[in-house]
Amino acid sequence: MTTILDPTDERVPVARRITPRTGDITGVVGLLDISKPRGNVMLDELERLMAERLPGVELRRYRKPTFTKPCPTDLRLQIKSECNYLVEALAD
Repeated sequence: MTTILDPTDERVPVARRITPRTGDITGVVGLLDISKPRGNVMLDELERLMAERLPGVELRRYRKPTFTKPCPTDLRLQIKSECNYLVEALAD
């Protein structure tokens, strides 16, 4: 059993099962910074860890102009055309 911290209330961690992994990650992983404060810090560390642990994966960084509005259509389409996976950073 793994403990996952829920950012809405970390006072009482919720125990959840992690979904079994289906295989290796291959291709391109996009890392999207939504422009909230310190999201880039989290993505910097995630990018470092992924580069270290997933040497065959290409990592690409993207950034929304502002977190107050939805991701622009052109950026969504670019990410869709360039990436197999996407990680979105939500941080403050």
